[in-house]
Amino acid sequence: MSAPARLPAEQVRERVNTVPDPELPMVSLADLGVIRAVETAADGALEVVITPTFLGCPAMPAIEAGIRDVLAESGHPDGRVRQVLAPAWTTDWISDEGRRKLSEHGIVPPGPAKAPLSVRVGLGVACPNCGSVATRPQSPFGATRCQAVLVCTACQETFAHLKAM
Repeated sequence: MSAPARLPAEQVRERVNTVPDPELPMVSLADLGVIRAVETAADGALEVVITPTFLGCPAMPAIEAGIRDVLAESGHPDGRVRQVLAPAWTTDWISDEGRRKLSEHGIVPPGPAKAPLSVRVGLGVACPNCGSVATRPQSPFGATRCQAVLVCTACQETFAHLKAM
């Protein structure tokens, strides 16, 4: 069996952009803004530059494995993944498409990370089930570290909210 043809960086980027997030598989790493660059390193190896959503994110080994699989399938078995921590990832990097996909799956995307903190006057994040803003926090921790759990007092449903960072 012959090795796959070495695809150029632009085509590898297109493929890497489709790798799903292991914790939120409805969105890709590109949708989340985790993929920073696909470039040729000084030694000639193709390198995918990523910024994790959280320092110590438990999904990083799975994310890196998914990217390495794409590199190998694209003819770059010597390719590598490089984490860059500065600037730190922010929820502002989530694409409009990523926000739409999160919302379709019942996860309320965050507002702007640098927005001033609002004074809570009883109105919260709009419920993805009924649209009511009569919501309140239930837990600061959700299925993943980047989520909180809220409850809607109108329809009594709980839902995930992606924390602004």
